[in-house]
Formats: sequence, structure tokens, C-alpha cells
Amino acid sequence: MDWQALWLSIKLSAFTVLFLIPLAILVGRGLAYYQFRGKSWLEAIILVPLVLPPTVIGYYLLVGLGNQSVIGQYVEQIFGQQLVFHFSGLVIASVLVNVPFAVQPIQRAYEMVPIDIRDAAACCGMSRLRIFLKVELPMVWPGVLTALVLCFSHVLGEFGVVLMLGGNIAGETKTISIAIYDSVQAFDFDSASMMSLVLLLFAVSALALTTSMSRRLGGHNGHSQR
Repeated sequence: MDWQALWLSIKLSAFTVLFLIPLAILVGRGLAYYQFRGKSWLEAIILVPLVLPPTVIGYYLLVGLGNQSVIGQYVEQIFGQQLVFHFSGLVIASVLVNVPFAVQPIQRAYEMVPIDIRDAAACCGMSRLRIFLKVELPMVWPGVLTALVLCFSHVLGEFGVVLMLGGNIAGETKTISIAIYDSVQAFDFDSASMMSLVLLLFAVSALALTTSMSRRLGGHNGHSQR
């Protein structure tokens, strides 16, 4: 069992949800409440990571964040550190790849919030910020939790993008999925089995939790509309 790789994967998942979930709340809310030209194209772009092979996404990120790119050169000049083959690059890649897993559940949760509840809160003199914090967020929290669990578990098992952008640097970019691959290549099937079992158990638990949250979300909104 490669505990260092497991810890790195958990840290990567934690940083990803920390940066992505607040952004997904704003984007999901905007897509649910507003109609604008190009909305269907924006939703399609958000869903692209679901259908594009991870190696393709990893390649474009490698080109876009590498030393020859404008972004890569700028970051290296300012911080003295390149993004590719570094943990910070993996965080950026994980955020971009997991956008659909975060935005979709939150958007669907916001779409289930009755408009008359928001209107009633506004009529009571509540500000938009107060409505957002005190009315909307408590009603969409199962969707937010679903997004968090999905993103965390997906990052934990990500392989293609991590390998393309981060390589296989122990303690820096070697996640548990890469460690499993290395163990199989070295015919260390005991370690590979143990690490695979950890990911399997976590995936089953995550899916069970998201299913439960989805049911609670549907039941909660069903009662609120009666």
C-alpha cells in the first residue's frame, strides 16, 4: 500500500473541491435562473470533460500550461515554478476536468427551488445576499453535497489527466491511481489489489451517499411545493 500516494490523492481531491464548489455554486445558480444568448453552448462546454478522453484533455492542458505557453511562462516568471509536473498544475487540471461533476448537480438543485419562495423572501425585505445565504443555499445543500462527493471521488481515481500533466513523481504528482498502475507493471498484485479495494469501497460509498442525497433533494422540494 502506497500511503504517500493515497495521501497525495486525498490532498488533491480536497484542494479541488475547495476551489471548485464555490465557483460551481455561482455558475449553477446562474444557469438555473437566467436565460441568455449562448447558454446552450456554455452548457455544452461544461459537459465536454464527460465525453472527451482524459488523455486528450491532458494533452491540451499540457500544451496550455506548459513552459512554451503564455500561462506557463507567466506563472514561472511570477512564482518561479512551472505548472506541469507539479502539484499546483494537477489542482488546476482537476478543477477544469471536474466542472461538470460540480455544476450539474448544483444547477439541477437550483432549478427545483420554487420561484415564489424567492419572491416571498424579497417581499419580506430580504436582500439578494440574504436570500442567497438564508433561503437558497439551505434548499440546495443536498445538490452541493452531491457535487462535493462526486468531485472528491472522481479526483481520487483520476488517471489519464494526472499522468499526462503530472507524470509520475513520488510525493509530488504520483497519485494512488498512478501507484496502482506502477504496482501492476511491477507485478506487485498484492499492493495493486489493496489500493484498488480502497478506491472501490470509496466509490461505492460515494455513489450510495449521492443517491441518498438526490432522493432527499427530491423529497424536500416535493414537500416545499405542496
